[in-house]
Amino acid sequence: MNVVLDRAPLEDPDATPIRQLNSTVKWGLVPSWAKDPTIGSRMINARSETITQKPAFKAAAARRRCIIPADGYYEWMKGEEGKKIPYFLHADGVIAMAGLYELWPDPELPEDDPGRRLWTCTVLTRAATDATGHIHDRSPVILPAEFQEHWLDPNPTDRDDVDALLNSIPEPHLEPYEVSTAVNSPRNNTPELLRPVHL
Repeated sequence: MNVVLDRAPLEDPDATPIRQLNSTVKWGLVPSWAKDPTIGSRMINARSETITQKPAFKAAAARRRCIIPADGYYEWMKGEEGKKIPYFLHADGVIAMAGLYELWPDPELPEDDPGRRLWTCTVLTRAATDATGHIHDRSPVILPAEFQEHWLDPNPTDRDDVDALLNSIPEPHLEPYEVSTAVNSPRNNTPELLRPVHL
């Protein structure tokens, strides 16, 4: 997964943070204190309302915020007889989803091993109150351009400041359209999955 973040180099943590595009980040946040990385499968999303209180997310919320760029995302709406109908939600251009990242140190590898730290991330979610709320009751936190620098800045570390920033982000206005049920299988990964079912 591609993730944008501001961070000092690992070899010089006191240096000025620099903007990075990291393409080696795994989806599913693994807290630094986790005994093993399997916990990440339960941490693909984080409720924005509670990230500054939850033990799994509060350290990252204070110091390790990131942006996850995407063309859009899939969501499933409950249809008749429990059938789930897939939709693709998007905007004009790339959207910037608010996220958190962590570096999990593998205790089985030596300190100087370049692969010792596992990079992971999670996507923040919020209540979906706009027109897309009928598809699903929650949506990713989408950062407008004017909020992106503030979100990436590692300096606001106070929980109240992070909460205030999140609460000031306006709701996204995304456009949904129905797509093929082929997206239900992770084995399918082609551009055709983005085609609308109804043209």
